[in-house]
Amino acid sequence: MSTEDQNNPLCLINIYYCFLLNYRLTGREPLVLLPGPFSNEAPSGKAHLKQCEQMSLTRRQKRMCRREPGLAETLRESVRLGQLECRYQFRNERWNCTLDGRGSLLKRAFKETAFLLAVSSAALTHALAKACSSGRMERCTCDDSPGIQHREAWQWGVCGDNLKYSTKFLKKFLGQKRVSKDLRAQVDAHNINVGIRAVKSGLKTTCKCHGVSGSCAVRTCWKQLSPFHDTGRLLKYRYDNAVRVLSVTNAATGETELAGPRRHGQSPRNTDLVYLEDSPSFCRPSRYSPGTGGRSCTKDTSCQSLCCGRGYNTAMRLTSLSCHCQVRWCCHVECQTCVREEEVYTCKNA
Repeated sequence: MSTEDQNNPLCLINIYYCFLLNYRLTGREPLVLLPGPFSNEAPSGKAHLKQCEQMSLTRRQKRMCRREPGLAETLRESVRLGQLECRYQFRNERWNCTLDGRGSLLKRAFKETAFLLAVSSAALTHALAKACSSGRMERCTCDDSPGIQHREAWQWGVCGDNLKYSTKFLKKFLGQKRVSKDLRAQVDAHNINVGIRAVKSGLKTTCKCHGVSGSCAVRTCWKQLSPFHDTGRLLKYRYDNAVRVLSVTNAATGETELAGPRRHGQSPRNTDLVYLEDSPSFCRPSRYSPGTGGRSCTKDTSCQSLCCGRGYNTAMRLTSLSCHCQVRWCCHVECQTCVREEEVYTCKNA
């Protein structure tokens, strides 16, 4: 395996990191300001090739990108998906999923880096499967699970999410061919696979009946992924219960493998997020975080933890909202606009 390929796990996050830099995102913007979903039609010709060249990919990955129209858009969509979900899951945490010019975090094996790898691989797996079923990728189509009739699926306007293809393609894209002896590489590969498994766990079979007067004379079934928010919630749970690991030598095979805390004496499960070193507090500005100063918080639930004991400022602001709504004949609702004064809490800087 080339040196370039060994860095592929971090290259997955580098796509994410460059996305933040290109759009100058700091983690403090409203979620609605993030770039929206991309077109269902894959760009063709020079536009597609240009997109591939602009992305932070290895040479081998750029070759794969050029050969697959629609992949560049899918990569960008997966980064948007992962960024939105990461920020949502960490909205009340000291580290709120912002890198903000602080790429140093990616070089460390913190819990946060583990989550970034997992949510990035999960988002790409999810986006690839959806791109296949929506026709945005040329080399794949509907899910090909046994027992699913493609002709009927297309006839009734349904198409299974092709998780089998997306998982296979992702592993090829990241160059996961063999287990590295390097501890950090093992940890990164493990966390990438945790993200993929989280998506797989949400794959469900959905069925639709067709027939006269609602009868189920014909039933079409297809594979469908759960909403990505469900995957994000599962990965946040894995983050909250992440396992610190070390490297041990298997006496039987002579190979190095990951092991959990000595007091437990067992290897982490393949669904556990793992890390090598404890995270910083993220309370004050550092090379890993901009700190929590100025962050909004909720007085009764998050201010004490989020503000790290520094206290918080209280201010009043006016907000507009719909009120006194009435249903008018026929079929529309009329509302007045009311102005309400509310308290806003932000963490003190010192």
